[in-house]
Amino acid sequence: MSDSSAFHEVLHSLRVWDVPLPGFDPAAAPGEPLELFREWFVHAARAGQAEPHTMSLATVDAEGRPDVRVLMLHDADERGWHFASHSTSAKGRQLAGRADAALGFYWPAVGRQVRIRGRVVACGPDESRADLAVRSRGALAAALTGRQSEVLDSADELARASAASWERAGAEPDAPAPTWTRYVLEPAEAEFFQGDAARRHVRLRYRRTDGAAWLRELLWP
Repeated sequence: MSDSSAFHEVLHSLRVWDVPLPGFDPAAAPGEPLELFREWFVHAARAGQAEPHTMSLATVDAEGRPDVRVLMLHDADERGWHFASHSTSAKGRQLAGRADAALGFYWPAVGRQVRIRGRVVACGPDESRADLAVRSRGALAAALTGRQSEVLDSADELARASAASWERAGAEPDAPAPTWTRYVLEPAEAEFFQGDAARRHVRLRYRRTDGAAWLRELLWP
């Protein structure tokens, strides 16, 4: 069987949500999205969803071309949704040029998605350093290695730089990583999607009004 045939055979055999799905009554949803997000996040984790804290981050470059990647959620609070990266990375440069961004969470174990759009602000050096301080030695080593998104000449070059960073991270747990930055996406819009086996999906969108209050509205699936 050719690679193409195998690909299409597998692709067309796949199904989604072959598990009992939770219900969702949008009329009973809270008045702002943070509370509902936290509730859904805990539910997904307890339902066995692997890595529910991973999310897609979409940005645009200087030419307006979209870009997307998967990274980890560091917090979700009244300020917004937190993540971190190097300010010199592709995402860091794109956010410096245009702060509008979007996040996407997908939890197939419960048939749920959450989409959030807003503007991203960079935290100061103290908060960014504190973000890294609570993470693992490996995270510090990766931050010290730096050069994210730059062209790599060889795997050997990476191995040498990584080994040196791991050694320094062990010897200097407070070693500075100046470009490491904590970011917060301040939400202007958030959508909660509950899948339904009969394709009568429930979509609830929160939008900020001019008075900063949240407007709730249902969307057609």
